Amino acid sequence: MTRRFEKRKKKYLGSRNCGGGNTKNRRGKGCRGGCGMYAGSHKQRWTYMVKYEPDHFGKHGFSPINKREEIDQINVGDIYSLAKAGKLEKKGNLFYMEFDGKILGSGEITLPVAVRAKAFSEGAKEKIEKANGKCELIEVASESKKESEKEQ
Repeated sequence: MTRRFEKRKKKYLGSRNCGGGNTKNRRGKGCRGGCGMYAGSHKQRWTYMVKYEPDHFGKHGFSPINKREEIDQINVGDIYSLAKAGKLEKKGNLFYMEFDGKILGSGEITLPVAVRAKAFSEGAKEKIEKANGKCELIEVASESKKESEKEQ
């Protein structure tokens, strides 16, 4: 036999709280104390978060794009075109270039070039040495070295 839930509900329809107890109860999602795993993590579940998940809050991982240090870069093919145009200094058989950045391996190079730079990709290093050139790293002064130089 079916039960008639409508009859019971109709009894309360005109009343203020419709069988929900106090008028402050059932006021929306807030009455649940939040939903989901981290609901109340700043309030009623604070001690749990501090004890079992201390690293949940705060920033972790990658550095933001606007705070990253940009490093200049140039390709091996661009160095070749500079050498071919005569814009690099030539001593004997080698062209010399100093670059304050990273050398990347895109492009071809056939002229021997001695390059000084902060960093080289593996492909760039191979191509330069294959063309009888030289790769030399420029030492980047770290903060500890700068501090020791200031003290002296």
